[in-house]
Amino acid sequence: MHALGLVVEYNPFHNGHYYHLIQSIKKTNADIVIAVMSGNFLQRGEPAIVSKWERAKMALHCGIDIVVELPYAFATQKAETFASGAVSILEALHCRSLCFGSESGEIYPFLEANEFLLHHKEQYNHFIKKYMKTGVSYPSALTLAFQEISNGQDILDLSLPNNILGYYYVKAINRQQAKIKPYTIKRTAAGYHEQNFVSPSIASATSIRKAIFSKEGSITNYVPNDTLQIMNQYKSHFGLLHNWEHYFDFLKYTLITMSSEELLTIYEAEEGLENRIKKIIQSSESFQHFMEQLKTKRYTWTRLQRLCTHILTRTTKQQISYINEGETAPYIRLLGMSIKGQEYLNAVKKQIELPIVSKLSTFQHPLLEIDIRASAAYNMIFSEPLRTKLLKEEYATPPIRL
Repeated sequence: MHALGLVVEYNPFHNGHYYHLIQSIKKTNADIVIAVMSGNFLQRGEPAIVSKWERAKMALHCGIDIVVELPYAFATQKAETFASGAVSILEALHCRSLCFGSESGEIYPFLEANEFLLHHKEQYNHFIKKYMKTGVSYPSALTLAFQEISNGQDILDLSLPNNILGYYYVKAINRQQAKIKPYTIKRTAAGYHEQNFVSPSIASATSIRKAIFSKEGSITNYVPNDTLQIMNQYKSHFGLLHNWEHYFDFLKYTLITMSSEELLTIYEAEEGLENRIKKIIQSSESFQHFMEQLKTKRYTWTRLQRLCTHILTRTTKQQISYINEGETAPYIRLLGMSIKGQEYLNAVKKQIELPIVSKLSTFQHPLLEIDIRASAAYNMIFSEPLRTKLLKEEYATPPIRL
C-alpha cells in the first residue's frame, strides 16, 4: 500500500485542508493517508482552538486514515526542527511520499534550493550571523542570507511561510536519508497569514479563528460540516474555544513568581530578555497587551509566543536538549485511525522500529513527559471536577477508531 504523509495542525480543519488532502492523493496515487499533527500547542506558540482529540476526529471524518501526534518538543519549534521531527515519524511509518502546501506549487525549486544551500553551507551560515547582528529576526536573517548568496537567482522565495516549511521538509528527507519522495501542492485562494475572507469557500485558518473570536462573520462556508459540528459540540460541552487570553492569568502568575535566573532556564529564553519580560508583565492586563509591549524588531510575535508557551509549560533548555543530537522523534503517539488505517498498521507494524504508543501507561520517555505536562497546562483553564477528569483522560483515552 502506498502511504502518503501529511504534516498538519488542523486548527481547525477547513476547506483548504480538504483541497490539499484530495489533491495530494491524486498527485501521489496514495492508498492510505497518514497525518502527523501537532498536539495541544502549535508551531506559532499558541494553544489549539480545540484539543488534539477533537482535531483528530475532524481529520478522520474528512478522509485521513491515521493521525499521530507530533511531540511538543518538535511541534512548538522553529521550522527546521518542526519539519525534522515530522519527517522522522512519517519515515518510521513507511510513508512513500510527503505532500506539502506551498506558495511555489512546484517541487523542483525546493530540490534546487536544498542542493544549492548544501554546497554553500558555510557562506550561508556566515550571512545569517551577519544579519542577526544587525538586529533582524532569525526568519528575516535566513531570507536575507539566501538572497545574498543566490545573487538574485530565481530559485525559491524563502520569505514565504509555506515555502520555508517545504524547504525544511526536503532538507530533513535528505539529511535523514529517508525513502520518502516529496511533492507539493500550490496554496489556493488564501495566504497563510491572511486575516480576512477573500474567497467564497477557501480561507486561512488565521482568518477563520479571527472570525470565530471576533464574532464577525460566519465560518460555515469555509469548513466541512464535520468540523463545524465538532467545534460546536466542544464549545457547548466545555464552554469555550481556546486562545491565549484564557491562559494569561496562569502565565502572569508564573512570570511574577519566577526569578530571573529561573526564567533563563526556560527553553528559548535569551539573556537580556528575561528582565524585559518581568518588567512588562507587571503592568500587562491581557496577553494581547503583553505581547504588543514585548515585541521588537529582533523578536517576532511567533518567537515570543513560543517562549510564552514554554514558560506556561515550564519546559527547560535541559529538557529540550535531548532532541538537539539527532532531531528525530523517539516514539509514535497514535491518536486515531480509520478501519483502513488500522489494516495498514497491522500490515507494517513488524517493520516499524519506533514504539507505537496507544496508552500512556505502557510507555515512558522524557519527551513524552513534556507532552503530558503540556496537556495538563492546556486543561488547567477548566474548573473542577472537569480539570481532573481531563488530566486522567490523557492517560486513559485510547486511539479514536472511525
